[in-house]
Amino acid sequence: MSGLVTGDAVVLGLHPARLPSRALAVVIDLVVVWTAYLLVSVGLAVATAALDEAAVMAVSIATFLLVLVGGPIVVETLSHGRSLGKMACGLRVVRDDGGPIRFRHALVRGAMSVVEILLSFGVIACIASLVSERGRRVGDVFAGTLVVRERVPVQRGSLAVPPPPFWLVGRFRELDLSGVPDGLWLAIRQYLTRMGQLDAGVSWSMAHRLADDLVARTGAPAPHGVPPAAYLAAVLNERQARDARRAFAAARAQGGTAAPGGGHDAGAARASQARPSEGGSGAGPGATPVAPAPDPAPAAPIAPAEAGTTATPSGATGFAPPA
Repeated sequence: MSGLVTGDAVVLGLHPARLPSRALAVVIDLVVVWTAYLLVSVGLAVATAALDEAAVMAVSIATFLLVLVGGPIVVETLSHGRSLGKMACGLRVVRDDGGPIRFRHALVRGAMSVVEILLSFGVIACIASLVSERGRRVGDVFAGTLVVRERVPVQRGSLAVPPPPFWLVGRFRELDLSGVPDGLWLAIRQYLTRMGQLDAGVSWSMAHRLADDLVARTGAPAPHGVPPAAYLAAVLNERQARDARRAFAAARAQGGTAAPGGGHDAGAARASQARPSEGGSGAGPGATPVAPAPDPAPAAPIAPAEAGTTATPSGATGFAPPA
């Protein structure tokens, strides 16, 4: 992987293309370009049969430059670095900073390819690609470009935090995690997601260092005989479980405070509906007075715990309990 650094100090994980794949892409491009050149040359030879020798030579040179040199330049410019051969091999031409190429980059590459590939039969390009650390030919050096691989095998689940061993789940419920900074949590998460891609010795040393930092922050020693990576995974799982419990508790508390108010409003509405009937009973003369109906008993207040259970569906907070 190439460690390219952008202007924002961001390391790009680009995979430079090596000589075999680049050579195959060039061969495919040359077959297509030479086929087009021969077809155009035959057509122009028939069309210019009545011209003199100088005119025919001028047309031949113009055809050579336009088809064999100008054609690849136009294709790479319009496709942002993907010719037919590069598309077949999963390659792309990009700038040194990882951005798409423009016309000036394609022009320099195409002009240098006349010497590197056409006139020297690819010998100069092969030597330069073998010597370069990132497999660049002379045209790439002058243009400030790089040929990278687009189709890179992806490891499924490589960014998922591995679960801790079952015999460590819930073992750190009494551990004080308030003194652990967010930066250390982020470092632990990044290590756990990528420890399978590291060398065994490097992975072991990083796990030891992170475990020592975590022990220093919590003030409790790690259990004896527990591997550092398993210890980190178990503590991180405990932190996620605590966050989930706090989120569910906050959701239940919010649901519990809203429900009793609703019951009181409902009781007041029933009482207000009952009061107009009292006035209506004595409106006409000679009407028999009727005793006012007693107000209905207010609804019993709902307990906060019951309100949270009925009003707030599970998962409404967007958090999922730990596996």
